[in-house]
Amino acid sequence: MNRRTALQLIAASPLALTPSIAFAAGYPEEAWRKAIVIDGLGGPSDPDSVEGQTRFSARGRVELLRSGTTAFNVTVSDPGNLPDAFEKAVAGIADNDQLIADNAELLVKATRAADIVAAKRDGKVALVFGFQDTSAIGTQLDRITLFKNLGVRIIQLTYNRRNLSGDGALERGNGGISALGRETIAEAIAASTRPMTISHTGCRDLHDNPRNVYDAEMKAAADKGGVVGIYYMPFLVPSGKPTRDDLIRHFEHAVNVCGEDHVSIGTDGGSSALVIDDKARAEQRKFYEQRTAQGIAAPGEGPDVFNYVADYNSPMRFRMLADDLAARGWKAARIEKLLGANLMRLWGESWGG
Repeated sequence: MNRRTALQLIAASPLALTPSIAFAAGYPEEAWRKAIVIDGLGGPSDPDSVEGQTRFSARGRVELLRSGTTAFNVTVSDPGNLPDAFEKAVAGIADNDQLIADNAELLVKATRAADIVAAKRDGKVALVFGFQDTSAIGTQLDRITLFKNLGVRIIQLTYNRRNLSGDGALERGNGGISALGRETIAEAIAASTRPMTISHTGCRDLHDNPRNVYDAEMKAAADKGGVVGIYYMPFLVPSGKPTRDDLIRHFEHAVNVCGEDHVSIGTDGGSSALVIDDKARAEQRKFYEQRTAQGIAAPGEGPDVFNYVADYNSPMRFRMLADDLAARGWKAARIEKLLGANLMRLWGESWGG
């Protein structure tokens, strides 16, 4: 197994038109209303949030529900080789539990596929807890069971830099997975005999960036029944400013490589539109400087590079995508798979109904 795939483990064992929101044509409205829509790596965001506030604002609730998103895989702890990674992970889980409790009319915690189905039925949004590396586990593999009992269902082996489980995507060498990493896999999903996900990436055969993965790696995940999620990130193109057409090119390439049953969405972003103003520019500069200091900034990141696809900078980004894919000839059934059905199949197999 190659570390550049950044495969996620399912912790189930003891482990060229201006976008518009007028949807008279394209993906059928009835199909949209019924679809389970999943962001395989992202999270709900509130444009009117205030620091320390846990309740969603009225605008935040409306935009989140209008987005049509049924579930998010949310990262509950910052990735990276932090010295207090375990404590931060436990605190992050508690913070997200509190967020759900404070917005019980809007959010639910999902530990089974059935929880996501129920969220769709009840008009709520499900949060699936996940990690983007194993730094909070380290050598103490019994923590996998602990985190599973706390609701974590997705664990990624490595982030951008090397950790005890193996090499990250930015390492110049390619040592792959370590012995400990293999033990972690065995503890979590019976030596990877179950399907895996590449939750958020781009197609490296289209743009050679270390945050993207090659066709062979995507195909390998698909051949095991896994799912590959395409992100809305600057790494899709050399300019760092992907357009709608660029994103769709990556989706279509992934489907051609993996098959329509093995591709999903993992935006690596929030649910609200980004407002690019002086405050946002300052925050992005600070964010980039912090990541650079930690050594985890990837090629293509920058102080003025925002993590989004400008053409889809709307809470309705998934509805807009569905319409655009339909206009390109995608059948409704294929769009449904991309929107969430493929991940529902995978998660149902891994966690049970």
